[in-house]
Amino acid sequence: MANTETALKEALTTIEGATGVALVDYTSGMALGTMGGSKSFDLNVAAAGNTDVIRAKMRTMEHLGLKAEIDDILITLSDQYHLIRLLKGRGGNGLFLYLVLDSRANLAMARHQLKKIEEELEV
Repeated sequence: MANTETALKEALTTIEGATGVALVDYTSGMALGTMGGSKSFDLNVAAAGNTDVIRAKMRTMEHLGLKAEIDDILITLSDQYHLIRLLKGRGGNGLFLYLVLDSRANLAMARHQLKKIEEELEV
């Protein structure tokens, strides 16, 4: 099992194209840990903003009567991918991993590796 810092470091160093990663509580919008980012890309601001994305999707699913769970949400920009993965393991309720990738990243591999990191994360 990996703690938050170890999991974030693993995501940033082993996922090709990763430029930033955060563990976020979507009930409060607070980042519990961040790694990477830059002066022009504040991971704390991005993490808080993406809680709104999750809440909106969950409300929409509720209104539609959908019972499925969200695995991940992908946002594509012209030069980046933003991957939001909701944690399902014990202690992960209300948390998500937020990964920022450059546009050259292999999304299938990134999703696979992020799922593996999630499974090993001890919150």
